[in-house]
Amino acid sequence: MWILIIGLVLLGIIALIAGYIRNNRLKKKIERGELDHMPEVKEVDAECCGQHEVCEKDSLLAAVSKKIEYYDDEELDLFIGKEADAYTEEETNQFRDVLYTMQDIDVAGWVRSLQLRGIELPDDLKDEVFLIIGERRTAGHKEA
Repeated sequence: MWILIIGLVLLGIIALIAGYIRNNRLKKKIERGELDHMPEVKEVDAECCGQHEVCEKDSLLAAVSKKIEYYDDEELDLFIGKEADAYTEEETNQFRDVLYTMQDIDVAGWVRSLQLRGIELPDDLKDEVFLIIGERRTAGHKEA
């Protein structure tokens, strides 16, 4: 236990020293005229940055983005507020038509868009959607 605590303290001290050295080097570059000002921390775009186990573009959570994006599916707005288990086969096929005309990489974004618009995905289609997204995630890990 003590080894872990000592290791963490040493790691913190090393990080402080590295930060101090970096700041001193940057100040010297500013004094010599190599830099105009101290570099600023840049915010990472919400798109996939490669630093997460699961890319945020593949996330089904509406909290990932608040931007509603349409995927040539404006006609699905008729189903706002409808329960997932209340769709007829014909209505489910409307969703299926949209799903199978888009690229696999757009499916997670489409599901997020539906959530943000208050449209529940039909129960009969959920397995197909999860299969497509799951295959995409698996393929993405194999490429990395």
